[in-house]
Amino acid sequence: MNLAEVTGAIAKAIGDNSGLGKTVKFDFGGDGKIFIDGASSPNAVSNDDKPADCTLNLAFADFLQMAAGKLDPTMAFMQGKLKVLGDMSIAMKLGPILKKMAG
Repeated sequence: MNLAEVTGAIAKAIGDNSGLGKTVKFDFGGDGKIFIDGASSPNAVSNDDKPADCTLNLAFADFLQMAAGKLDPTMAFMQGKLKVLGDMSIAMKLGPILKKMAG
């Protein structure tokens, strides 16, 4: 999957209401960004580089492994593959969204 496909898959997984109530940004460095506006109604997903309540920094390849259920987010965090900036409680709410993506 490329960034556009992943962005579309996240948008489909969250639908109109992600339940997050906040903004989240996945920062893949040079591979791009995915911004989830869970505070707007309906929720929106884009590749904008906007400030977010919670930013997750990780490699795009590691994100794909997490979305596929092959890399546990907690283990990625413990191994330093995933860094969380801002509100950690928002990051904890992303599990169901990743599970919907994996289908």
